[in-house]
Amino acid sequence: MKLALCQIDPIIGDLEYNKKKILDGYKKGIEAGADLVIFPELSLVGYPPLDLVEKKEFRLAVNKAANEIASKTASVGLIFGAITEDDDLIGTDVHNSALLCYEGKIQFIQHKTLIPNYDVFDEMRYFDPSKEVFVHQFKGEKLGISICEDIWNDADYWYRRRYTRDPIQELLQKGATILINISASPYSYGKRQARKDMLSTLCRTDKLPLAYTCCVGAQTDLIFDGASMCFDKEGRLVKVGKTFDEDFILFDTREHYEEIKNCESSFEEEVFKALVYGLKEYCTKLNFKKVLVGLSGGIDSALVTCIAVEAMGAENVHVLLMPSKYSSEGSVTDSLTLIRNLGISFNNVSIQPVVDETISQLKPALKSIKSLTEENLQARIRGLYLMAYSNNEGHLLLTTGNKSEMAVGYATLYGDMAGGLAVIADVYKTDVYKIANYINLEREIIPQAIINKEPSAELKLNQTDQDTLPPYDLLDRILRMYLEENKEINEIKEIIGDEKIVMKVLRMVDFSEYKRKQAAPALRVSSKAFGYGRRYPIVQGWRK
Repeated sequence: MKLALCQIDPIIGDLEYNKKKILDGYKKGIEAGADLVIFPELSLVGYPPLDLVEKKEFRLAVNKAANEIASKTASVGLIFGAITEDDDLIGTDVHNSALLCYEGKIQFIQHKTLIPNYDVFDEMRYFDPSKEVFVHQFKGEKLGISICEDIWNDADYWYRRRYTRDPIQELLQKGATILINISASPYSYGKRQARKDMLSTLCRTDKLPLAYTCCVGAQTDLIFDGASMCFDKEGRLVKVGKTFDEDFILFDTREHYEEIKNCESSFEEEVFKALVYGLKEYCTKLNFKKVLVGLSGGIDSALVTCIAVEAMGAENVHVLLMPSKYSSEGSVTDSLTLIRNLGISFNNVSIQPVVDETISQLKPALKSIKSLTEENLQARIRGLYLMAYSNNEGHLLLTTGNKSEMAVGYATLYGDMAGGLAVIADVYKTDVYKIANYINLEREIIPQAIINKEPSAELKLNQTDQDTLPPYDLLDRILRMYLEENKEINEIKEIIGDEKIVMKVLRMVDFSEYKRKQAAPALRVSSKAFGYGRRYPIVQGWRK
């Protein structure tokens, strides 16, 4: 069977836009001689639709659009993802479904069986699981159609399975001859390789070809990398879609293809591309034409500025330099070098007069100004400048805090946390340096002086980050274990060996939760990002 995989970038809730994408792809598939044209999970509504699903008017509009798409089909089959409803009066009565259409109507519907409820997934809130799976005979083949999570429970691959049911094995038992999985699988580094290994094992074991069609795009903080995959019955990867871009892939299950060995590049390249794509998508879908960055002379704001230029073009990036009496001369000159290297516009506006006047006006009320108060005041005045420029010029303000800082609360609410999108808030400080060096591989874009200098917020004389934080290589080791591996203090101290430092870091993470709840959405590139995927109580007594 000749399959056409349409790796598209839907917009959540924009049914007309998504419908056109599906019909255009279907037409392209027909012209290419495909027997069956396949689109990703929930491609008609966008993923994840969240509480839009709870609106009756939205569900009715989805049903109408789905039938309009079906009415345009001919003998060539079309599979796309949508929400459907039943009326058994148990649960939500709503399903995440794959619709197979041909000859002018919806001929077959397969609901998603395994409904994920972990990390960024909250589908149990909205969808009922399928009670049974079926194969559908079409053009001499028995199609085994599944949806995303349904294929992530293979007993031959996983040491510990998340679910008791295995929909793929059920499809095999019912005689499936081709496996089709439509997916919306959020990106994190390493997941693509794990996906390849898992799907390869499944196909090799079950001796069936597989077409895995994944969406691409970014929906607020979630990035979808595409990279749709086709495997032959020997488990060899023979087709792979573009990463971070739409694609159209033809896969004939009767043909022999050369095996594709590699599907993932280096950490630095992958994450840089993901962040660029996430920012570009956010601006495109929310119609922001230009972005703004507060450029401090430090590595974090330098990296965010480079990402912004790659995503938006130099002509659409503006930076503000906002020195104070504590800013080193190098911070300004290094920033100006970066500005010249990137060819971007800037303003240099000192915050010191406003800081001095604010302290003067506050003295009668506060009597004495604590050092931390003055430090936070500087950050907030910078935030004030940035938001004023953003409001006046219509630029999207990007925050520049990294994951290490966000974890331990080394950021100021309403100051350097002010902004609409946190570009590198899921990138540890040690990884910030790796990506910066990757950017400089061919020529020096980020001045080496910025990379080499000791990290400092420059909010008081001779300040460095290590005045209050452990060295970043140690801090990041602890944070990875705590945040991504769910280890607790006893497990971490056995590895680190210093209980005092471990307890200090964990307390800082826990007590900073209230800040993160007020933070801008963070582009997700790891397996456990702050935000929707990590839900930790602000008020708690586990760690005192």
